[in-house]
Amino acid sequence: MMILFYVFLISFLATLVRSTFGFGESLVAVPLFSLFVPIEVAVPLSVLISILVALVVVVQDHRQIHFNSAKWLILFALLGIPIGILILIYGNELWVKISLGLIIILYSIYALAGKNSIVLETDNKYWLFICGFLSGVLGGAYGVNGPPLVVYGNMRKWNARDFRATLQAYFLPASFIGAIGYLAKGLITVIVLKYFLISLPAAIPAIYLGRYLNHQLKEGAFFNMFIGD
Repeated sequence: MMILFYVFLISFLATLVRSTFGFGESLVAVPLFSLFVPIEVAVPLSVLISILVALVVVVQDHRQIHFNSAKWLILFALLGIPIGILILIYGNELWVKISLGLIIILYSIYALAGKNSIVLETDNKYWLFICGFLSGVLGGAYGVNGPPLVVYGNMRKWNARDFRATLQAYFLPASFIGAIGYLAKGLITVIVLKYFLISLPAAIPAIYLGRYLNHQLKEGAFFNMFIGD
């Protein structure tokens, strides 16, 4: 019974982070979920929540989306998602969790200390490929697509609203494709769907609260506060 409470609580917190900043729910959800359930359950559950958040945000804020950026990030992510799914299925669970921890640590170092000297005035196919492909690998393996996308958004200097909306335009198809892969491999089970239903009463209000908080962010403080400068 306590597991259900933790799923509810983690879902609210992770969704609030995602809806406020545009990404990050998997960085919160997957490590915390995996404390109580196997990672093969935690990752598909996080991806289902990701689809829900992305769908609502895209409907809400479609005018803010940079569609060209999202299109290329999705196409390049498609190359990485199968690799990530294979890592999740066939990788040793201990090493998969250790790798996830290292990814979070490296991203935290970037966010806290990184000074981004690269500024892209327009979309760049080279960086779109690197960031899109890596996001696909990380999304397939952990449901953690966000960090490479944040690096790209930082280089493009998107404002808070554009950043939130554009990433959801990426997350919606990318997460959906990942979910299809999980379904094909038998990872979306009855227990995953049960936990997802439990997460809904927490996730839905968190989406709307996060939108309100996102609109309160000062543009100059957005990247400084959360993802470096």
